[in-house]
Amino acid sequence: QVQLVESGGGLVQAGGSLRLSCVASGRTFSNYVMGWFREAPGKEREFVASIGRSDGSTYYTSSVKGRFTISRDNPKNTVYLQMNTLKPEDTAVYYCATKNGYLADSDYRQYDYWGRGTQVTVSS
Repeated sequence: QVQLVESGGGLVQAGGSLRLSCVASGRTFSNYVMGWFREAPGKEREFVASIGRSDGSTYYTSSVKGRFTISRDNPKNTVYLQMNTLKPEDTAVYYCATKNGYLADSDYRQYDYWGRGTQVTVSS
């Protein structure tokens, strides 16, 4: 059984930073693509960032490019999302997800396992 557990969310002022973590179990972590998505109240789930199997490919939505960094530590079965210069519009529940494949991918329909999410709130 694949499990993904996110942590690291919280309340932060605009301009601040947070680092989200997602620990995976139940599959060989290094063989799978990892992604971060977010869902704000009243909005659809949105792609944030993804990282390929080999850590050689990353992909970001344009609104976070230059502010967020996705990385992975395969021996620790963990993927991270470093979020800097946070803005109130980054407020959402952030979800970690995993899928088969090699390259980073923004299509949420391709991801087959999801975590329960962690709340990020950015105050103005």
